[in-house]
Amino acid sequence: MTAPPEGVDLARLQPFFAQHVAGATNAALTATLIAGGRSNLTYSVTDGSSTWVLRRPPLGHVLPTAHDMAREYRVMSALASTDVPVPTTLALCEDNAVSDAPFYVMELVDGIIYRDGAALASLDADDARRASEALVDVLGAIHAVDYHSVGLGEFGRPDGFLERQVRRWGEQWERSKTRELPAVDELARRLRNALPESGPATIVHGDYRLDNTMMATDDPGRIVAVLDWEMSTLGDPLTDVGLFLLYWGQADAQVIATGAAIETQAGFLTREEIVARYAQVSGRAVDQLDWYEILASYKLAIIVEGINARYQMGKTLGEGFEAMGAMVSGLIENALEKADRSDIAALRG
Repeated sequence: MTAPPEGVDLARLQPFFAQHVAGATNAALTATLIAGGRSNLTYSVTDGSSTWVLRRPPLGHVLPTAHDMAREYRVMSALASTDVPVPTTLALCEDNAVSDAPFYVMELVDGIIYRDGAALASLDADDARRASEALVDVLGAIHAVDYHSVGLGEFGRPDGFLERQVRRWGEQWERSKTRELPAVDELARRLRNALPESGPATIVHGDYRLDNTMMATDDPGRIVAVLDWEMSTLGDPLTDVGLFLLYWGQADAQVIATGAAIETQAGFLTREEIVARYAQVSGRAVDQLDWYEILASYKLAIIVEGINARYQMGKTLGEGFEAMGAMVSGLIENALEKADRSDIAALRG
């Protein structure tokens, strides 16, 4: 028999599944690490008759407040009654004795994740356009949820959200860094000096991008699941837009996420069209997006440095991690160049 992937103890998981996961029997479990994901680990788990998805934190270098399984489980469970498409959650385990780390189990959704060049190339121009529009519309739907009505009123602290984002990611940098990069401190200084005033708070996904959504197998213009809610909270919705734009057609960021760039000439909406559609569906002002895109670069660089730290410790599973360290400097330098060109004076230093 093939050895199970690292990160799941199937013998200990078997009785948990039998007791807590609807439809599970007491049959032996097998697991496969699902491709994709640079942070939390995702596995398909089967007892031979049913298959589920299990999510757990990475194997090493877990930062404080990061990789919170209960948080991810809670927000997806709350959104089940809304227009936001999410997988059905089935069980949460916070007892490390079961499989050495907290984890949760959710349904296996039938769909396609467009996470590589071959998958993107399979879309014709009309499909690419409709997929783009669906991505913006679903992001708008996330931001339109009345978080009090779904029981998430205590899910975050919206007041002072942007200032805390800059400060806490700076603290994460200090915990993760494998070398000194003064440009990181300079970017943080400019972000602090140019803090915008947030509008009404919403649910924030925290990592919304093409490959964190799953499209219908028969319709690339319909999203059947939004995935990877580990960084979700309550706060300024434009932080989601800034990060989405960072990934959209930006070579380094998109390669980090999917290994392939989104080509607007293939039918995908341009960045300007993305912004215009979001402004239309959300009714929010978008004139300060430079700040949010630069914050996104800052956060992504720090996330990638954390991945690089785990890679250097031999605590990553899968391939493609060896280039992570070299991408951190590029993200920061590109963000500083964007800041230098911004209409926001404080971003120009």
